[in-house]
This record gives sequence, C-alpha cells and structure tokens, in this order.
Amino acid sequence: MATNLHRLIAKEFGEDFAWGVAMAAAQNEGAWSSYGKGPSIWDNFSRRQGKIKGGGKPTIACDFYHRYKDDLLMAKALGFSVFRFSISWPRILPEGTGKVNKEGIAFYHRVIDECLKLGLTPYVTLYHWDLPAALEKEGGWTSHLMLRWFVRYAALCAEEYGDKVKNWIVLNEPFGFTSLGYMLGKHAPGRIGLSNFLPAIHNTALAQAEGGRILRQLVKNAHIGTTFSCSEVLPYTSSPEDIQAAKRVDVLMNRLFIEPALGRGYPREDFKFLDKLELHNKSWKYTEKMHFNFDFIGIQNYFPVVVRHNALIPIVQASEVKATTRKVPHTAMGWEINPDSFYRLIKRFWLYGGVKEIIISESGACFKDELVGGVVDDQQRIDYYQQYLLALLRAKKEGVNVKGFFAWTLTDNFEWAEGYKARFGLIHVDFNTQLRTIKNSGYWFRDWLSGK
Repeated sequence: MATNLHRLIAKEFGEDFAWGVAMAAAQNEGAWSSYGKGPSIWDNFSRRQGKIKGGGKPTIACDFYHRYKDDLLMAKALGFSVFRFSISWPRILPEGTGKVNKEGIAFYHRVIDECLKLGLTPYVTLYHWDLPAALEKEGGWTSHLMLRWFVRYAALCAEEYGDKVKNWIVLNEPFGFTSLGYMLGKHAPGRIGLSNFLPAIHNTALAQAEGGRILRQLVKNAHIGTTFSCSEVLPYTSSPEDIQAAKRVDVLMNRLFIEPALGRGYPREDFKFLDKLELHNKSWKYTEKMHFNFDFIGIQNYFPVVVRHNALIPIVQASEVKATTRKVPHTAMGWEINPDSFYRLIKRFWLYGGVKEIIISESGACFKDELVGGVVDDQQRIDYYQQYLLALLRAKKEGVNVKGFFAWTLTDNFEWAEGYKARFGLIHVDFNTQLRTIKNSGYWFRDWLSGK
C-alpha cells in the first residue's frame, strides 16, 4: 500500500503529469515470422550461438501480438494513462522498403484503437532497434541509403496512424544501438569497429532530425520527441587522467546525439576523435540537417558510470569500475542504484537550453523476482521507484519542466542480449505458459496512482 507521504508526492506532480508504461515490439510481440512480418536484425542475431544469455530468442517473447488486449487492460487497471510502444519496421515493411504488409498495418491500428478505447494515450516509437534484416544486408545504419529508407518508413507510419496518434518518439537510445550494435558487437547486428560505428553515428543523427521533420509535416498537432540513454559519468579518482577519461566517455554517452539535435553539431572540441566524422560531415548543411526543434526529449537513465583511465582501451582510454567492485547498492544486473545521480542528470539536460520539455521515457530496475505462492514480493523494485520518483519531484520543484514518467516495463520480456533472465516488469511472465502475475510493485503503482 502507498504511504501518506507517497500519496502526497503523486498529487504534487500535477494533474497533467503523464504516468505510463513502456515496451518495445521486438521484446514483446513475438509472432516473429507470422502475418507477413519479415525478419529483423534481432531475429537473426539471436540465432547466432552465444549471443543471447540462455539462448533466448524473441520468437514468442510475451506474445503481445495475440495478448495485447489483456496487457493493455492490465496497464489501465494499474492506473497508468499512457502506453508507450514501438512499431516493428519489418512487420509493416517486411523488406524494409517496397511492398507494405497490410496485416502488419492493421495490427497497430488495433493496438492504437484499443488504447484509445481504454483511455490510454498512445506514445509511438518509430525505431526501437528492430531494423529489417533485408536492410542490414544492404549496410543497415552504415549505408548512405539509410536516410532514404527511414524517411519512407516514417512517412508510412505518420500517414497511417497520424490521425489517431499525436505523441511520437523518433528513435530509442541512438547511442545504445550504434555503440552496442555497430562498434562493440554485443547487440544486433553484431558489427565491430570504427568503420561501422562512424557512419552509423552520422546516419542516425540525420535520421533523428529528418524523422522529426516528416512527423511535423504529416501529423497535425503532433507532439514529437526522441529518447536518449544517459548516464552521469564520474571519475574514479581525482587524478587528471581519470577526470579526462570521464570527459571522453561523457561526450559519447551523453552529448553525441543531443547536441546535433540542438543545432550545435558534434561535440568534437572536447573529444578530437570525433574529427573523424569529417568524412561524413563535410559541409555546413549536415549540421543544419541534424538539427530539429523537438517538443520534448526522453531521458532514460538506469545507472551512473564510474570510470578510470586505462591506456589499453582504444580511443576512450577508459574502463568502467563496476558498482559491484565499488560495493554500492546495485540491481541484479550490477547497475548502481543512485537517485541523486538521476536528479543531477535531469538538471543537466534541462540546463542545456533549447529543451522545451522532458519526459522520463523509461525508468526501472531488474531484480531476481521469484513467483512464490502466486505472489512476487519485489520490495526492492518498490524502493527503487520511490527513491527515483522523489529525485524526479525534486527536479520538478526546482523548475525542470518534467511532464511524464514511463515505467520500464509493463511485463517481463526479451531483454536483448540478457535474454529472459533479466526481469524488469511490473507484471511477472511465465514464459512457458504466458501466465501473467501482477507483482507487488504493480500493485504499489496502482494504489499510489489511485491515492489509496
């Protein structure tokens, strides 16, 4: 049950504050090769031995494709007013371009219509990492054709759903999918090296802005944003080497995509490595094309990063000092729990200038949830949300225009390279039977948002 203190906090956010849950197509839908859908890079990547912990695949996932009505009803029953989800690019364009899959188009109409019927405001993400495999064969995010492909896809979504959906998110975590997928090879499509990373950065920065322009042009009264994965980066010691290492990592993790969106171009003056982007940024026109006046930005902060200088690591010359090593509070994935860092990060992004509105478009934590006697007692997750919401309210009271908070995630799902072991949901899923069980954290949100 919510305490009197936390009932007060819920009210203090204001009547117009948007409370939501977030999810992604590739992690939840399943039906990976049914109803005309083409394969995504994650469908292919998960079939490569050793890439996904436990050998999990997004073949069925949470079966949201067939169970969306029940899942949306549970989101509503828990007291949320917003449902953030993504459109699967290969479900509506199986080859990435060309022929449209009418069954895929119809599916998202059904999801949107069900949201509206239940009084859930849909926030639609255009790209949440599931690039059509057919486009990856042609170079994916490294291809000079990427912008053309993305514009076609964005325009199709806007034309199909723009009369019903007014809240749009262009990209989910651009640094996440470019670094993990096109530099380190830990995520789909599994590519490694600067020759992949640099063009992927530039094509993504262009698509981020151009997607916004397409939505602005085609959707009347659109409320357009994009989301960034952000982490406060701190030096392990006060040595000049550690401080400079933290600055380099910060440029990549926090500044690489928001500054071009704000019209500032790449932050090359603080990390000369980015001069290599000259190959893909030869004229002033590109800086202009990377700029878009977003209505909001989504912040997705899961942990701070503490780094030390490490000359053996190429380019950044830095390595992370894990939370488990530092023996600080952390989640089951070893991610540091630090609400004060969350607060500082929100304040920092607000102080950029040019940011009109902030939405916490994802926030949550993974713990070792166990279903015992039909109950999941995830008190650690409740404590986590309480701490982070207090930090968020503090920022809001200090003048940050924070307009929403979306919990990650509604149901346990396919957590990318972590497979099905990492559980973030407010609702437990038995992946053998697809049985849903609301966790205590889900009931906590229900009671808190309802004022009980």
